[in-house]
Amino acid sequence: MMNRQSPLFPFVSACLILSFLFLPAQMQAAIDSRLESQIESYIRGLRSRGAIRSNERTAWVVYDFTSGKKLVSINENTSLQAASMIKPYLALAFFHQVEAGKIIYGSTSRRHMELMIQKSNNESTNWVMRQTGGPAATQALLKRHYPSLCQQISLVEYIPSNGRTYRNRGSAADYARFLDALWKGQLPQSKEILRVMALPGIDRLYHDAKLVPQGTRVYNKTGSTAMCCGDMGILVARGRNGRTYPYMLIGIIESGSRSTSYSSWISHRADVIREVSNLTYLDMKKRYRL
Repeated sequence: MMNRQSPLFPFVSACLILSFLFLPAQMQAAIDSRLESQIESYIRGLRSRGAIRSNERTAWVVYDFTSGKKLVSINENTSLQAASMIKPYLALAFFHQVEAGKIIYGSTSRRHMELMIQKSNNESTNWVMRQTGGPAATQALLKRHYPSLCQQISLVEYIPSNGRTYRNRGSAADYARFLDALWKGQLPQSKEILRVMALPGIDRLYHDAKLVPQGTRVYNKTGSTAMCCGDMGILVARGRNGRTYPYMLIGIIESGSRSTSYSSWISHRADVIREVSNLTYLDMKKRYRL
């Protein structure tokens, strides 16, 4: 062991610290491997059968708010297409400007906000983005005021008229930090963003995830293109004791090329996310009396 009096000791210590800082997040934190191993095994099985192709990447995060532990971290820092999962960030930028007194949240903007999140309406999305100055200005606002939530966020385009938005990007880790801050009420108008994200719609975390009990509360935003299928959200499980057990689940599947059969591709990938949601609920059930 090196003596602390050695002139090399400070240099070696600094190197060790730097090597730790630049480790991937999943290497720095102690991840509960039970659920992570189940998800990895499930994805490997799909790949072996060709149900997920070799040019497709996946990313997964599960976080248990009750214990304060991250349960799954798979490719969470990988930059992937954001698709409509960028839209909660547009809501954040909008409400930041509302609280700054620069724009008003009234009946018109409320309607566009609901259409953007609940219906994923692209015209309303572009309307919201125009209120905060367009893609470049909105990204600059987010990076300046919420840098920890936007480490891989790249907002560079309005949603095209054909809906094929492939250039905006983000990571599962970004969405996880966003959802964590949102759930803890640390963002402007957190309650209103949660309200809009809880409006009924077809999602990939609860809808047709047959093992997730009916009536489970879900706050989410899906993302869909011919190259990206994802969902980011918070589910609130109910225990037999009447308590609630919220947890976060983020799943993204990105293809290296556009699918020639969009409906078939997106449907099968959505079912993959639903099965991961089933696995996640069963894991939570083992932790708590659900």
